[in-house]
Amino acid sequence: MPNGIVELQGYAASSRNPFSYEKVEQVSRDITTGWLTLDEITQQLNLFEDESQDSFLINLEVATRMAIEDYLGMSIFPITWRAFYGNSSTINTQVYLDLPEVTQGTGNTTIVNVSYYNQATPPVLVNLTSNQYFYDQTGNKVVCTSIPTDVNNFMSNPIVVTWTTSANFYAQYPNIKQAGLLLLTHLYNNRSNTTVETLKTLPYGVDQLLRPYKPLVM
Repeated sequence: MPNGIVELQGYAASSRNPFSYEKVEQVSRDITTGWLTLDEITQQLNLFEDESQDSFLINLEVATRMAIEDYLGMSIFPITWRAFYGNSSTINTQVYLDLPEVTQGTGNTTIVNVSYYNQATPPVLVNLTSNQYFYDQTGNKVVCTSIPTDVNNFMSNPIVVTWTTSANFYAQYPNIKQAGLLLLTHLYNNRSNTTVETLKTLPYGVDQLLRPYKPLVM
């Protein structure tokens, strides 16, 4: 079926397109809370009794944490996402809506709402009731019993899912935090753009520490 939307028989399907969403965006994200403590950072950088750079280090820590989150597709602190889906062959059928692989950690995913734009002029975003869908954490997807008949036929992607991923317990693993400290050290010591010739990937130690936790996307 078009747009990767597959009709289900008893909530099961013989084949599945893992990319049924057409567009995904971040709705909200914590850009202030610290993950690595200032004490951990100053010890890593050997800045004992030097508080002159504290504000810079705090900002650098947030950038480091966000880089780790983005690399792993994992929330160290809660992130809210929104994905958009097409409406081909969805009316009055059982469908599922895949959540992107950027949200690692199915056990910490909370569906905020499942919505659709109706055929009013201008279109109105209508929320499905909680008994019209459920979250399948085994497949990282939302299963809808049906999509109402008044879904907009003219909009490109009238079906919308909003969800939040809470803090992943991986974030407290010593090797994940050490990778954060190594990356922060690299950013601290290299305050201008690194040329393509000298750095093409993450610093070696960071990549080695994080690679086991990076999801494989087929």
